[in-house]
Amino acid sequence: RNEEIGSMESGKRIVLFTDIGDTIIDEGTEVRDEGGTVIHARCIPGARETMRTLCEAGYPIVMVADGTVQSFSNTMRENGLDDIFSQVDVPSPVIMTTAYDQYAVQAFEVHAIDYLLKPIEVAALRRAMSRVASGETSKPSSEAIRSLLKDSRKEKFIIRLNDRLVPIRTSEVAYFYSEDKNSYIVTLNGSSYIMDDSLDTIAAGLNPSTFFRISRSCIISDQIIDSVSRLMGGRLRISLRPGILAATDFTVSRARVDDFLSWLEK
Repeated sequence: RNEEIGSMESGKRIVLFTDIGDTIIDEGTEVRDEGGTVIHARCIPGARETMRTLCEAGYPIVMVADGTVQSFSNTMRENGLDDIFSQVDVPSPVIMTTAYDQYAVQAFEVHAIDYLLKPIEVAALRRAMSRVASGETSKPSSEAIRSLLKDSRKEKFIIRLNDRLVPIRTSEVAYFYSEDKNSYIVTLNGSSYIMDDSLDTIAAGLNPSTFFRISRSCIISDQIIDSVSRLMGGRLRISLRPGILAATDFTVSRARVDDFLSWLEK
């Protein structure tokens, strides 16, 4: 509306951030090539018109999504939206938040003033907001961030089993999964235990070079992979090494395929 658009004249610049999958593009219509790149997808009804209206009103629009640049370029160009997404200078302080610590160093290298790793602790949030309020622009060194994240990774999990505590070293873990609102840990020797933490909390303490979240309900260790095969719809199926207990589905969700393949190659 005119009064809403007119608010941009107050002297503050409004930058809109938007996801792509199932926000603008219907992920159910995606067609991928053999390498996993999206070569065709349709817009969600009304999304194209909404983006156009916002762009014509003068709002800078920033695309925030995971996946390859080529996939997004293909879908945006096909749907006539490639010209409204471009790199913009954001003058406000930026605080990065994510459940994946592998992006921390890059966040500071692109001038984020702080990095909050999920689950976000109150003290960390207060620290970040204090930096914003004080106008602080200095950033910790990359070496300091790497050291901080290394120290925050869990080396073992303590499982409560009736009146006992069972310690499980991270190196002994095959995978984590969730089912019926419960989280489970499965070891390389086939033992399975229920956990108190959510998968989001568990993922935040894991080494991303060793563990990967293949779907919302499963995090795997690189030790359990025997082979990977392609499925219809751009997904991947993981075959486990002999002797590994298969208590859940090991399908890599379509949105995570590109990142999984990159992780697998490292």
